[in-house]
Amino acid sequence: MADSEMYVRSSRELWTILLGRSALREPAQIEEELDRNWERLLQGLCYYKTPSSSAAEKLKADKGVAQPLKDFGLRISKLLGLDQQQSVQILQCYLQEDYRGTRNTLKDVLQDERPSQALLLKIADYYYEERVCHLRCVLLLLTYFQDERHPYRVEYSNCVNKLEKDLVNNYQKQFETLFKAESPTWETHGNLMTERQVSRWFLQCLREQSLLLEILFLYYAYFEMGPGDLLSFTKMFKEQGFGLRQTNRHLVDKSMDALVDRIGYFSCLILVEGMDIDFLHKCALEDRTEQHQFSNTPAISREMDQMLLTFGDIPHHGPVLLAWVLLRHTLSPDESSPVIRRIGNTSLQLGVFQYLTTMLQGLGGTGNNCTASTARMCIYGLLSFVITSFEEETLGSQQHLINAACEVLSAPSLAELFWETKPTMGLGMILDSAMGMFPHKTGMLLQLLTALLSDKSTAKKVYIFLDKMSFYTEVYKTKPNDVISRDDETLWRRQAPKLLYPLGLGQTNLRMPQGVLGQVAVGEQGYVVRWDYSYSAWILFTCEIEMLLHVVSTADVILHCERVKPILDLVHKMISTDWTVSDCLLPLTSRIYMLLQRLTSVINPPVDVIASCANCLIVLAARMPGKVWSSLHHTGFLPFASSPLTNMAQSISAEGMKAGNYGNLLVLIEQPRGEYAVTIAFLRLVTTLVKGQLGSTQDKGLIPCVLLVLKEMLPTYHKWRYNTHGVRERIGCLILELVHAILNLSPEGEASGSTPTLQSLCIYSLANTEAGQAVVNIMGVGVDTIDVVLAAQPSSGGSEGPGQILIQTVKLAFSVTNNVIRLKPPSSAVSPLEQALTQHGGHGSNLIAVLAKYIYHKHDPALPRLAIQLLKRLATVAPMSVYACLGGDAAAIRDAFLTRLQSRTEDMRIKVMILEFLTVAVETQPGLIELFLNLEVKDGAEGSKEFLLGEWSCLQVVLDLIDSRQQGKYWCPPLLHRAALAFLHALWQDRRDSAISVLRTKERFWENLTTPLFGTLPAPSDITEPCVLETCAFVMKIIGLEIYYVVSGSLERSLKDALQKFSSGRRYEYWSQYVKSLVVHVAETEEEEGVHSFSETQMVISAWRMLLILSTSHSDVMQLKEDSARLKLFMDVLDGTKAALLVPMSVPCLRLGSMMATLLLILLKQWRSVVATAPDVLAPLSLILESVLQADQQLMESTKAKVFSALISALQIQGLNGGEISQLPQLLLCVCETVQDEALALIDSTRHAAQVRDIPDDKDSMETDAVRSFQKDQRDGVCVLALHLAKELCRADEDGEHWVLVMRKIPALHSILSALELSLRSKQNLYFTEAALHLLLTLARTPQGAAAVAGAGVIQSICLPLLSVYEVPSNGASQSFSRKSQDAPCWPGVYRLSMSLMEILLKTLRYNFINEALDFVGVHQERILQCLNAVRTVQSLVCLDEADHTVGFLLQLSSFCKEWQFHLPHLLRDVQINLCYLCQTCTYLLHSRNMLHHYLQAKNGEALPSGPRAQRDPQTPSKAAAEGGGGEREEAEQKALLAVQCSLLKILSKTLATLQHFTPDCCQIILDQCMDLAEYRTLFVLSFTTSAFDADVAPSFGTLLATINVALSMLGEVEKKEPASLSVASLASSEETQALKSLLMFTMENCFYVLISQAVRCLKDPSIAPRDKQRLKQELGSELSTLLSSLSRHFRRGAPSSPASSLLPSPQPPGAKASHEGQEPFIQLVQAFVRHIQR
Repeated sequence: MADSEMYVRSSRELWTILLGRSALREPAQIEEELDRNWERLLQGLCYYKTPSSSAAEKLKADKGVAQPLKDFGLRISKLLGLDQQQSVQILQCYLQEDYRGTRNTLKDVLQDERPSQALLLKIADYYYEERVCHLRCVLLLLTYFQDERHPYRVEYSNCVNKLEKDLVNNYQKQFETLFKAESPTWETHGNLMTERQVSRWFLQCLREQSLLLEILFLYYAYFEMGPGDLLSFTKMFKEQGFGLRQTNRHLVDKSMDALVDRIGYFSCLILVEGMDIDFLHKCALEDRTEQHQFSNTPAISREMDQMLLTFGDIPHHGPVLLAWVLLRHTLSPDESSPVIRRIGNTSLQLGVFQYLTTMLQGLGGTGNNCTASTARMCIYGLLSFVITSFEEETLGSQQHLINAACEVLSAPSLAELFWETKPTMGLGMILDSAMGMFPHKTGMLLQLLTALLSDKSTAKKVYIFLDKMSFYTEVYKTKPNDVISRDDETLWRRQAPKLLYPLGLGQTNLRMPQGVLGQVAVGEQGYVVRWDYSYSAWILFTCEIEMLLHVVSTADVILHCERVKPILDLVHKMISTDWTVSDCLLPLTSRIYMLLQRLTSVINPPVDVIASCANCLIVLAARMPGKVWSSLHHTGFLPFASSPLTNMAQSISAEGMKAGNYGNLLVLIEQPRGEYAVTIAFLRLVTTLVKGQLGSTQDKGLIPCVLLVLKEMLPTYHKWRYNTHGVRERIGCLILELVHAILNLSPEGEASGSTPTLQSLCIYSLANTEAGQAVVNIMGVGVDTIDVVLAAQPSSGGSEGPGQILIQTVKLAFSVTNNVIRLKPPSSAVSPLEQALTQHGGHGSNLIAVLAKYIYHKHDPALPRLAIQLLKRLATVAPMSVYACLGGDAAAIRDAFLTRLQSRTEDMRIKVMILEFLTVAVETQPGLIELFLNLEVKDGAEGSKEFLLGEWSCLQVVLDLIDSRQQGKYWCPPLLHRAALAFLHALWQDRRDSAISVLRTKERFWENLTTPLFGTLPAPSDITEPCVLETCAFVMKIIGLEIYYVVSGSLERSLKDALQKFSSGRRYEYWSQYVKSLVVHVAETEEEEGVHSFSETQMVISAWRMLLILSTSHSDVMQLKEDSARLKLFMDVLDGTKAALLVPMSVPCLRLGSMMATLLLILLKQWRSVVATAPDVLAPLSLILESVLQADQQLMESTKAKVFSALISALQIQGLNGGEISQLPQLLLCVCETVQDEALALIDSTRHAAQVRDIPDDKDSMETDAVRSFQKDQRDGVCVLALHLAKELCRADEDGEHWVLVMRKIPALHSILSALELSLRSKQNLYFTEAALHLLLTLARTPQGAAAVAGAGVIQSICLPLLSVYEVPSNGASQSFSRKSQDAPCWPGVYRLSMSLMEILLKTLRYNFINEALDFVGVHQERILQCLNAVRTVQSLVCLDEADHTVGFLLQLSSFCKEWQFHLPHLLRDVQINLCYLCQTCTYLLHSRNMLHHYLQAKNGEALPSGPRAQRDPQTPSKAAAEGGGGEREEAEQKALLAVQCSLLKILSKTLATLQHFTPDCCQIILDQCMDLAEYRTLFVLSFTTSAFDADVAPSFGTLLATINVALSMLGEVEKKEPASLSVASLASSEETQALKSLLMFTMENCFYVLISQAVRCLKDPSIAPRDKQRLKQELGSELSTLLSSLSRHFRRGAPSSPASSLLPSPQPPGAKASHEGQEPFIQLVQAFVRHIQR
């Protein structure tokens, strides 16, 4: 990139710095610049030297400059006549600041003739601008070096002291050189010096002369000029003809007149200032004239006399002559009176007072124009002394004198000065004479008084002055009858009182009483009578306005308007200067509305008076908009709607709208005349009313006004006729100010239906009508046009030139467009405005390119900034490529952007905006960002892509900005640092891998990036620059993204070091504490004044949250392993969440709280071990819950869910900490209230959904989830989580006493059951249903809970509605048993849960629930029987799970055999049969493993690893994935097979336990001879074949023996731990192995029990043949003997040891019918039975 450290600073850059528009804003920096450059400023234009051979030699010898630049420098030197070395410097500065190509194109340009000529001419313009800026620097110093309000006054003053006297001599010589300079020719300066260039050179010459004189004038305004100097200046100016006798005057054309005039003005002012009239006046007053420097220089005085006698042919001579007359008259009145008289007459003949007025107007307004103010001060002294010294009558026309005085008094502080002087001196005498003719002539007095108003004190004086008038002057042609007079007619006396205004009434009149005396003077007009009558002129003014209202439609109206206009102008100035006077002026201001109404409706309205009326209303509207609007509304002046506005289309078409009197005036009077005073006032008035934020009804009244502007003015104003230069630009600016004000209104109450508001109308109009195109055209003015307009301005500075107005208009157009795009309602169609903004024009003429080129504008830094801001907006919203729009200029524009970004003196806000634009472009403008990244592929191995930074890469600048060594320097303030990091973050977020790969390997990159995290931030209450917080947030986010995306092994070493340092430096704890303090600060300050840095705080919290969440999964990389640190972090998060969420009325706090709650929840789940050791978490969490439940529910939906979830986790981890927690009752109460509210809401939404839904429910399979469009049922919804929390609390509250108390207060159970019933019926709200059943299950475990659940009508809510959950198609049952993963929520799961609930209720309540249980089994008998059968066909875990639940329920119900037999005898028989078949099926499947494996593969048709074990242990799949290959698949299959086997074993054990209840009691049947056998059916047939997997083969004794055999062999496998066909031991953990053993023992015991019982039943059954009984005894005897020997072998060898063993290695089998001594009794029982049958 270009070398930013140039040889010298350009003058333009120096000027920008001194103005305070650069990055250097500290006084010390300004002082340093001035110290470095003051000698250069002293040299003035001599700094630029002429060519010399020595300079050429030095340039030739300079190795640091490339040869092409040297050659081109010589061409520049020839053209400009400039020193060769300086020519190269100018070239380098130009390339750095103004060149609009790229460095690559420069080589071609320099070699090619035509482009290089164009470049030469541009450099010539640049050089001229440099010279002007050089002089402007000095002008700036002289302007402000004595201004106490200026921040750099001291620095400027020091520099001016250094310059002092030498400055004048140098600059005077330079001035002489310039006006004597010969014009260049093509012979001397080369063939590029065409006529046009010569003209350009001469224009520059005049401009420099003008600036030099301005500098000299300002200098002499502060420092005294000696008499000799005055003489030399006078000679010089005479020779030069005050600018009119230029050496090259043949070159002067019309465009240069303004500059020539300026030269004349300053020549004249320098001479007047040199005579020091102010001091002379002072000396004359104090009678010490000899102290004046001219009092003792007679020779010089005589020479001046002689010279000035020759003056008189140029208007510029007038003031000089007048000043000299004063000087000579005062210092030596006798010596030279004829000369003085002659000179004085000459000056009056030259119209000196008119000239002064013209001159002061020509020098411009006095806003912040020091030159104009100083000139007025100088002339003020002259005028004061002239009027004091000479009779007013001798000075010519009084009006000219007053005009000059008014122009002078417009300078600040002169009005105050005037009121402090005596009325008999100076300008006071003019005021006195003007007052002498009042009210016969009102104009002059009022004009003067208006000029004398400058601040509140002067306003009071003017008011009092007019309020206490003592003379009333009238003119009579003839003597009236009602007076008597003296003989000499010098005194009249009134004989009768007189009403002065014949048409006035009451208050609006003046009455001159009888006997008033009047002095009479007879003049040309007749008798001029000055009555000695005291009155208030303000009443007189009211009378005048009232009079005008009376004569408005007569011929006198013009005359009266002339009298009233000055009154209105005075009132306007009065109230705008001091508002407190407005009450006193109410009689005047209240009549303005009527005046406006009357005057605008006459045939030829007086436009200037109407404008004055409107101007007064503008000031009133700024203070009381409502009052002005309501009064103005009735005048008919403003446009209005004749019918009410209803919709946008009607409004835009302007249907039913009338233009009002103003609209007619514009079309009929102003446009034809080309004068627009009323239009300017109208636009200001409407803007003021809009800014007054009147409220929606008045705003609607303003719609017709705004519509007139948007439809009739904005699209066409540039085509109107204009008489005065600059008015068009002003009107454009005012229109845009109005639109800008409307777009910046705060949208209050916008939701008023379809009627358009002012803002929506404006947005629509600009987006869709020609108004938008007009704004686009304004933006399309382009940087070149603006530069041309600025260059054409004659004045050096000032803020009111046409260039400044144009810049302001374009800036407003940017802002308006930006706001329209931002506020436009989203729509799919592209609006005409967006089309116009983004359409591709040929030759780079499209608007995007124009906007981008504003980067070349240097005068006003806000212009490029706003242009880039609009580009940023367009890049975000518009579907177009900015890169494509820039076309061939793209690289050059990129270079310009980067040059400004790189410059150390550039205004910081532009740099920030450029970076923000690039940040947006990363995501939305891929082409553009590639251009800016400018990455080059490194020449490496084929196929490998390694990148390097290009010469023009924005990354280089960004890397410099984040360099930790640069921080705190003036060129890298915090805002810029933040913007650079935001850009880097965008690269990471958008995964720009090429850029990231370059960055992350840069030396010190990670060190620089992480530096902000190691600093100490100010306390939250002391933060002055919130962007520092964002800076840290971006750093955290970048680190987080890097860790997340890059494998830990590949992370850069330096990043790992930084993280290590972060951890070891206790920065985790620091940041945790800081983030907590931020949240606490927001919570504390929110109630007082709101938070000023909320978005930044939010951003830091979000970034910190991201880092902590990452640290839970990447703790090794992030070095956050210490439990103590984690505990501190966790507690800080908890405290922060609590602080934020305990302010439930504050939206910012709730937002932060919600963010913190997410983090809290994740940490709770991930850091379980840490939380387990933490102090009590439940107490703060329950407080948070209470607070959150009070907050706005819509905002808090997700936060509530997070808090519930956190409470659940906390309960699971910490439990109730052993003891009671005091919050439990309150917490239960909160949760139950929430559950109730949510359940009721769910009922409503489900019913609503049912009404809305027209299509019938999905009838696919059991687990089909209903369309969840309306209801709020979500897995992590508040309702579901509240139910889960309630469940956890009930589990914690073991004895259930709290629970019961809460339930008495809140009928939550009824609400839950109602919602449950509705959900089951409509088969909706699956998650809610599951959660509710889990809660009921938990409750049912305690007797109190079970009683409450049953009492609340659980059976009514579940029993019948449950049918709709599994209604199946008629084509067979197999479909109804899904093969879905058993963990996912599904409707079969709901059915299983309901079954479990019935089981537990029956188990807990026993006989109290038997009837309900039988009802349930009766209703669902089909499903129950299907399920028992289905195990044979579907071995999916879900199907087995349901079978398990079903058999579990039947096991409980089998305890009530008699009741069952009584109520449902058929069902009982069916169940018994099905259970026997189920026993057979399980045994077979457990016996033939290969068969089971085959079934699982064939029938399930799905990948086996989806077994639940694989799901539940997340480590397994990842390990398996790592091992890879076939082994992984095999192991997964084995795992799934084991899971199915375990399920089958469980079902088998429960089936046998149930069958045990359906078979006689062993002891009873063996010992009791008279037992009723009919009560028990035979369950197994007499057959001893091994069970077959066939439904036709009935279950037999062989089945039971096979079951015992299978169990025994499995037990053997488990014991031996030998790799059998199913390696049970290798897959199961030790706990699982123990459980499996117990299960197998339980199965064998029950099987033996059923076998013995059934065998004895058969042996005793008289219906069985004795032969069969004999066979039974034989078979059983042999089989059981074999089994017993196997068993005893097994016990001798294996873990369940002999009965003598003192300790049981396996846990007591659950529900086993064995005594506590171990397995011995059941073996003894079998042995006893064997002995029994072998007898």
